[in-house]
Amino acid sequence: MRHKTFFWFILPSLAAMFLFIALPLVSVVVQSLHIEHEQVIVVTENCGPFGCKQESSVDTEATEQLRAEKPLGRFAGLSTYFDRGHLATAEIAEAWRTNDSFGDFFGEIFNLPFYKALTFTLAYTFIVTPLVIVLGLLIALGVNRVTPVLKGPTIFVSLLPMMITPLVGSLILFWMIDAQGVIGKTLQFIFDDPELSLKASPALTWITLMVYGVWSSAPFAFVVFYAGLQTVNTDSLEAAQIDGASRWQQIRFVVIPHLMPLVVFISLIQLMDNFKVFEPVIGFKAGANAPSLSYIIFADMRSDIIRYNSAAATSVLTVLGVAILLSPVLLRTWRDFKGKAV
Repeated sequence: MRHKTFFWFILPSLAAMFLFIALPLVSVVVQSLHIEHEQVIVVTENCGPFGCKQESSVDTEATEQLRAEKPLGRFAGLSTYFDRGHLATAEIAEAWRTNDSFGDFFGEIFNLPFYKALTFTLAYTFIVTPLVIVLGLLIALGVNRVTPVLKGPTIFVSLLPMMITPLVGSLILFWMIDAQGVIGKTLQFIFDDPELSLKASPALTWITLMVYGVWSSAPFAFVVFYAGLQTVNTDSLEAAQIDGASRWQQIRFVVIPHLMPLVVFISLIQLMDNFKVFEPVIGFKAGANAPSLSYIIFADMRSDIIRYNSAAATSVLTVLGVAILLSPVLLRTWRDFKGKAV
């Protein structure tokens, strides 16, 4: 394809990416460097027969005028990134100085808002992503061997989690694990503990969210792998069978190498989606036990005092986190591409 033709072919996509990705990202970065204006306080002195006293009041007109003149707020540089709600450099230095053991140090650090959210986000990402890939592959292999009569209904059942809106699905499971729900009551009966609650324990909350994440994302991996299985070279499988390869050896040495590009593709999609986990945390009302980075952005935007700079800084750090997670997969893909080109 000629360069000029290729340019006009990708121009609409480039324009859309510039308008809806690049410009908003630049706007978020700029907002993260500013802090909202404080309210203008006016101090007046009232004198009476028993003496004088000072009273403070908010000058609403002056405050609104200041915000109208500088809508972004006052420039603060990178201070928001290093405050207690984000990287907390001062708190980390103090914890390092005052704690004698690594356990106490990390325990104190992981209680800071940003690091608490980052811990859950990373745990969710690195546990759910491989489980989704493995479960999706197993479902695809199973469906591929089902008789033609049962294949249609099996595919339909396997795709059900994908048909349910994530927020609705998390709400349904949230009601089921409630103390009065089906799962909650069953667990209380099994363990003979009427006080048992999946919502009260941070560890059980994490497990519940991850189980839901695997359940809701596995159909996507299944669809991709099932499509890939239809392109496996039957001659290679027949040759492996003739050589005496077992079913597992055929999958390991023929099927999985053929599907590796799809594994990379699913890994990229899942890493991005799981690192931005939000709907399950909202649906399960798990913000206290399992906050994610996206959740603390949401919390900053829905509080009584909207903290645009804090939400923007967390958004930028989240984007950087996604880029860091994707870089090894992208580098491997680039090396494979260069190797094939040579």
